[in-house]
Amino acid sequence: MTFVVFLGALGGAMALGVPIAFALLVTGAVLMITSGQFDATLLSQKIVEGADSFPLLAIPFFMLAGELMNAGGISRRIVDFALAWIGHIRGGLGIVAIVAAVIMAAISGSAAADAAALVAMLIPMMRRAGYDVPRAAGLISAGSVIAPVLPPSIALIVFGVIANVSIGKLFMAAIVPGLMMGLALLVTWLWVARKEPASRQPRFPMAQRLRITLRAGWALAMPVAIVGGMKFGIFTPTEAAVVAVVYAFVVGMFVYRELSWDMLYPLVLSAAKASATVVFLIATALVSAWLITVSEIPQQVSDMLQPLIASPTLLMLAMMVLVVVVGTALDFAPTLLILTPILMPIVREAGIDPVYFGVLFVMNNAIGLITPPVGIVLNVVCSGARITMGQLMKGLWPFLIAELVVLLLLVLFPSLVLVPLRWLF
Repeated sequence: MTFVVFLGALGGAMALGVPIAFALLVTGAVLMITSGQFDATLLSQKIVEGADSFPLLAIPFFMLAGELMNAGGISRRIVDFALAWIGHIRGGLGIVAIVAAVIMAAISGSAAADAAALVAMLIPMMRRAGYDVPRAAGLISAGSVIAPVLPPSIALIVFGVIANVSIGKLFMAAIVPGLMMGLALLVTWLWVARKEPASRQPRFPMAQRLRITLRAGWALAMPVAIVGGMKFGIFTPTEAAVVAVVYAFVVGMFVYRELSWDMLYPLVLSAAKASATVVFLIATALVSAWLITVSEIPQQVSDMLQPLIASPTLLMLAMMVLVVVVGTALDFAPTLLILTPILMPIVREAGIDPVYFGVLFVMNNAIGLITPPVGIVLNVVCSGARITMGQLMKGLWPFLIAELVVLLLLVLFPSLVLVPLRWLF
């Protein structure tokens, strides 16, 4: 009965167009009322407690680092570097898009930001070279969703806070799955573009390649510095976010000289607005998570999934299918915030490693960003490439299937995540 009340209150609020953060609050209040313990003071205290978390400090800093990276020329130099070395081969611009997406993912952590940057830089070149634009746009869409998986991922931070799982372990465990997504896209692109009639880009002379690589060196060193610092225990994920901001600021301002003091205020304001939205969402989600636990909703869901708990692989497969289905109707944040407190007790009861589950859960939610009709990345790419949603979906399907195959492999073979995690952490 409590589970029905939860779904009814949440679904009703969202159907009325209530923003997800307030829908979670409404759901929490309804759960308190039905249990006969409504207390507005307690509700407000739980909101404050939800936002009062040291790891959450990483979110505004990583968002600011992403803003500084794009404005300071770091993103453009990453694309220039990939273009100089592999742009001349058959389908080279597609490979450039994949390589740039992986490198940028290891810096920004935002799928929408990476998609917008890659579309703006690469689609005009690919259109002029004669590439199939919907296919190219589909590749960029699929490549951009690597960003929420590879560290420094804001989604992994959010999951770690809600599920009380080590963010450092999540970051290290996500490296191999993120790279596997990039490899799957590369193989798929080479297959679908083998008869691509596009003209090849001119081969860069070796001297020019070296000059471009030297100019891009500071940009390429950024993900190495961030991930390497966390791997060797030099700083925590939260401290890494501050390092990323300082690095992006210094490089953009004093090395590339594309940042100016006048640009800083709008960039900080944009990052602050985005961070406030995310942190408020997390705070309200933690209120709902507390009430979900008190109302024993996970136990009710666990009872429904009881036949699968004895088989962790089947349970993981069932949960991943659930997330794929939910992801077609809900955006990334609502799916992550609503399902995490419901599924985590079941994961622990079944003896599934919470870090392993978290990586696959976030990856699945990231893939949801490119599943219609809600996927936000689809809208960003359609706007930037000036194509319709139908055209984009026609070009996207091979790459979407490739990423779902990677997800299935990780479900069937958990060691692909757990073995590298033991080495990296």
